[in-house]
Amino acid sequence: MADGTDIISLVSPRPQSRWRPWLLLFGFWTVIALFSALSMYLNALSEDEKRSLRQSLAYSLPEFWLWFVLTPVVVFLGNRTARASWGRFALVHVPASLVLGVVHGATTLTVLYLTAGRPPSPTWTLPHLLKVELIYQAHLAVLIYWAVLGVSRGADSHRRLRDERLRSTQLEQQLTQTQLQALRAQLQPHFLFNTLNAISALALSDPPLARVMISRLGDFLRLTLEDDQQQHVPLRRELEFLDCYLGIQRVRFGDRLVTDFAIDPDTLDACVPHLILQPLVENALQHGLLRLAEGGTLRVAARRHAGQLHLTVEDNGQGLPLGAIREGVGLGNTRARLEALGGSALGMRKGADGGTCVEMSLPYRAATA
Repeated sequence: MADGTDIISLVSPRPQSRWRPWLLLFGFWTVIALFSALSMYLNALSEDEKRSLRQSLAYSLPEFWLWFVLTPVVVFLGNRTARASWGRFALVHVPASLVLGVVHGATTLTVLYLTAGRPPSPTWTLPHLLKVELIYQAHLAVLIYWAVLGVSRGADSHRRLRDERLRSTQLEQQLTQTQLQALRAQLQPHFLFNTLNAISALALSDPPLARVMISRLGDFLRLTLEDDQQQHVPLRRELEFLDCYLGIQRVRFGDRLVTDFAIDPDTLDACVPHLILQPLVENALQHGLLRLAEGGTLRVAARRHAGQLHLTVEDNGQGLPLGAIREGVGLGNTRARLEALGGSALGMRKGADGGTCVEMSLPYRAATA
């Protein structure tokens, strides 16, 4: 932070116009000068002194415009000692404040002497004015130096804290995205393993049916690759994936599988994690309906309520096992993805027809086009 751009970052930390920070700095000190001149003029009126507003401005404007020149110097020295110890900090700024205080005071008094017209008496010379007023002026300048230094260091600390929070948020988002990508990547091998096992079983007993399943599997993988980089998709797109997956399973189950979709129209544009329904449906088919000789019904529902999107996958299969529920890859993966996203929940209960019902709720957010 030692270059010219960083010196004026106190005024405007965001890169905008080249002259904007300087104009803001000049405007700030000009406003201070105007308030000082007005205060000086009103004080002279209250004490019946002969001092015009023009004279007050002639005194105040040079005094504070000089700080327009000195402020970048103070900020520069503050930046150079930002990470220094207290000893080095004092070693730099105590002498600097005294030197700048004397320079500022002497310059201000000299400008005042030259612009105030003829002195009131021959004894009122510039050396005499410096002798009488320099200590007072330098004292005020030292106080202003430390005030400017404190404000600049506070602004710099605030900027650093803001940037650190921004970096921390970005890192958290990157970590979450990486975690979601890793979790999603686990689904495809798991799904492929189960599907290829089913195709292998049909390859000898029913080769035409195996070929149909291979074709449907190809369609599903094509859709998956088209949205490979997307973490979220509209619900209508997710249902396309699910329908393609169920096309594979309908070949496998035949007439034993009945599907029932109850999707409210106002949920189709909801933003949902990519491939969030498929592992739940696969879990319902594998553990709920596959072992039933007569097959069963799979129900998928979506509704919107109180700012939440509620998704339900229910079957009328074997139901929940007794004792503790052991989550497999699909269910555990889905729960982990929802936890990573935050504000979402996943629950299991006994279905209305004796099977298993898995419910998800997540904040409703419309998908962008």
